[in-house]
Amino acid sequence: MRFLALCLILLAAANAARANDSVFKVGVTTRDFTPVEPYDWRGANAHVLRVMIWYPAAAEAREEPQWIGPPFVPYFSAGSAARDAAPAAGSKHPLVLLSHGAGGTAAGIAWLGTALAAHGFIAVAVNHPGNNALEDFTVEGFSLWWLRAVDLSAVLDAMLADKTFGSLIDPARIGAAGHSAGGYTVIAVVGGISDPAQLEAFCRSPVADALCRPPPEASGMREQRLARLSADPDFRQRYERAGRSYRDQRIRAALAMAPGLVPMFTAESLNAISLPIAIVSGDADEIAPSASNAEALARQIPHATLKLVPRAGHYVFFGTCTVLGRMMVRTACRDPDGVDRDAVHAETIGLALDFFAASLR
Repeated sequence: MRFLALCLILLAAANAARANDSVFKVGVTTRDFTPVEPYDWRGANAHVLRVMIWYPAAAEAREEPQWIGPPFVPYFSAGSAARDAAPAAGSKHPLVLLSHGAGGTAAGIAWLGTALAAHGFIAVAVNHPGNNALEDFTVEGFSLWWLRAVDLSAVLDAMLADKTFGSLIDPARIGAAGHSAGGYTVIAVVGGISDPAQLEAFCRSPVADALCRPPPEASGMREQRLARLSADPDFRQRYERAGRSYRDQRIRAALAMAPGLVPMFTAESLNAISLPIAIVSGDADEIAPSASNAEALARQIPHATLKLVPRAGHYVFFGTCTVLGRMMVRTACRDPDGVDRDAVHAETIGLALDFFAASLR
């Protein structure tokens, strides 16, 4: 136990060292937002959009290490922040909406949210209904992917109306960033239009790759989806809305990290995206291979930029793992030899700060 405690202390120190160039103290809080009904909750039990918010905090705020997992033996670092601290007074801040991967959580992208807040952004991550680890997964949550873009728009509405944060947000400087299915989500919210038949065709073709193998958390979802499409007219009607545009005109730039589900996007919709788009991915991604996802996206979106991280896999964009995390959550905590997750995070944070500073001027 002493060894584990020492490792946690060293990890917290490393986080602090990476934040030495910070401009602001970081505050963190949570909200349950209830969009205007009717709202498609995708079979989720909780009819709220649960979010985490990182923001520039007052100078007297006392930051403490934040963790993900059991309280006394956490699995991941979530950076350092002051829980429910008073926001920094002064000018309005740009806002970045954050979207987690399939079956993930808002907290899982804390490493980016805290860094953005330390440099003057407000960042808010939503737990997507039916597709987050805080509650049971649903067939709708793993089928109606395009509705994740609706979640981002609903959260943006709520943040702009929020009594605490609404007056602190510059509505002319809104961006979005996401990992994996979250990368798909941010492209959808800036104009990418989905055609599920394209993904099915890709996965039946000779070029099908690891993207077509569902992760353990989605086991059996394809079969259930097909059964529902055959027997459930309401589900079929909702599924057929994939081809609509879920573009939110308020969002001016997007960062996609290890984006997945890219073969689902129509080429015409990607070719029409004129906003600044940055893409970063590992060139050894074992879940959403870069050739069919990040690289394909970069080829089809005019002026998109692409950064490939040598030897990095899909989970390098998860939070930094503790010693216990590396033992208990091996898939998400294992990086290929020679890959330093903290270094990848630092490089991605630098990319995000430069990209959003330039794009949201």
